[in-house]
Amino acid sequence: MRIHRRALIGAALGSFCLAAGAPARAQAAKEVRLDWATYNPVSLVLKDKGLLEKALAPQGITVRWVQSLGSNKALEFLNAGSIDFGSTAGAAALLARINGNPIKAVYAFSRPEWTALVTRSETGITAVKDLKGRRVAVTRGTDPHIFLIRALRGAGLTERDVKLVLLQHPDGRTALDRGDVDAWAGLDPIMAAAEIENGDVLFHRDAAANTWGVLNVREDFAKQNPDLTRTVLGAYEEARKLALADPQELKRILTAATKLPEPVVARQLERTDLSQPAIGKLQAETILDAGTALLDAGVIPAGTDVGAAVQALIDPRFGPVAP
Repeated sequence: MRIHRRALIGAALGSFCLAAGAPARAQAAKEVRLDWATYNPVSLVLKDKGLLEKALAPQGITVRWVQSLGSNKALEFLNAGSIDFGSTAGAAALLARINGNPIKAVYAFSRPEWTALVTRSETGITAVKDLKGRRVAVTRGTDPHIFLIRALRGAGLTERDVKLVLLQHPDGRTALDRGDVDAWAGLDPIMAAAEIENGDVLFHRDAAANTWGVLNVREDFAKQNPDLTRTVLGAYEEARKLALADPQELKRILTAATKLPEPVVARQLERTDLSQPAIGKLQAETILDAGTALLDAGVIPAGTDVGAAVQALIDPRFGPVAP
């Protein structure tokens, strides 16, 4: 399937600008449920400062926080209706949307290099091709998983050429350091901890293959509560600006939440760009690249209209406008 990028992105962005129409009549929300995640530093500032609670107090709306350990968990929570807003990688959100999870990506909380392929120094693994026949820890349905698939494909390999060990991100690091696996598709800040504390080696990096960190909302929640959705993103923007204005306070908050040493947190933040929150063309292009690669690799079913899925996923109406 060939996708004409310029026409596709233009059509997608054009459709985003159409009026949303009147929301469905529904009882006013009494509670907003959000996730917090160590891979989403802005969520930690938002939670620590109580910004959303303050914004919603006049309306009598309460806030409930739920931790996500990875994109896969955030997407599970969204699909089950356990949370209204969840933090994921853009490519993971696309896969979820293709698989029937009715979500909209409405905000870009970061542009990170948060994943790489990691090994111990003594394994002899120095390139992706060395993974053939080796055991690799990965969290399925996350950006590290998608990163691994694309890296394998670039080396002429597939998932069938390695032995995948399916673990959540923290357990992947533990398995690597115990010698239970030979490599791990890592995620910051856990990856930064493995790098600094254990001397683990990031043997394959590709910043361009890391997709954006996006905040997703349940589609029905956004339709029924458009003003509330805008309020949530407004609070996110306030938290993002605080994070940029006071890097030391951001580091303190992240250190407290992760219980990791300050040098580890500093390494994560070195690889995290919080400066571009508006969602639209940039994210659409990056997510489309990932989706097309996954389609070619057979991870996404043949015949899937990846461009249409990207268009259905990204919705910039509720958040900040790109300059």
